[in-house]
Amino acid sequence: MPTTISRKESHAPAKGNGKAAVKRSFPAARALATPTDLSSTAVQAVTEAVNPLVADAFALYTKTKNFHWHLSGPHFRDYHLLFDEQAEEILESIDLLAERVRKIGGTTIRSIAHISQLQTIQDDNDEFVSAEDMVRRLMEDNRHMAQQQRAAIAVCERHGDSPTGNILQDILDRTERRTWFLFEVLQRGNG
Repeated sequence: MPTTISRKESHAPAKGNGKAAVKRSFPAARALATPTDLSSTAVQAVTEAVNPLVADAFALYTKTKNFHWHLSGPHFRDYHLLFDEQAEEILESIDLLAERVRKIGGTTIRSIAHISQLQTIQDDNDEFVSAEDMVRRLMEDNRHMAQQQRAAIAVCERHGDSPTGNILQDILDRTERRTWFLFEVLQRGNG
C-alpha cells in the first residue's frame, strides 16, 4: 500500500505560497486500496509522477477558460473557439489520469489546495492580457506540460506500468498538437 510522502518541491511553488513541503500522494484507505500486481514502490512513484500532471491540467484548463472568457480583439471568434476546444481536451485528460492512479491503488487530487500545492503552471490573474500574449502563454504552458508528461512516461517505464505510460503518450500527443496550433497562430504576420 502506498505511503504518504512529503518532500521539498524540485521547483518553486507556483504561486509563491511559501510551503516547503508538498504532499504528493496520500495513503489509500483500506477501502480504496485497489489490488494491483505493481509493487507499492511502483504505485507510489507513478502516483507521484501523475498527480502533479492532474494538478497542472486543472491549472491549464482554468487558464485556458480564463483566456476564452476574457479575450478581446480582431481574432476574437477564432481564438475564442480554439481556446474552448483546447480547454475541453485538457479537461478530458484529468479524469483519464486520475482514474488511472486509482486503478493502480493510488489516490489522487482531493482539493483546490492540493492542486495549488502540486501545480507548476502559473495562475494568470492579470487584469488584461492581449490576445497574442494569451496565445504565447498557453503555448509555453503546453510546452511545459509536454516536458512533465515525458518525465512521467519515463517513471512509468522504469516501474513497469505500460498502461499509464500509454495513456500519457496519447495525452502528450494532444499536448503537442495544442502547442503546434498555438505556435501557428503566433505566425500570423510573421511570414
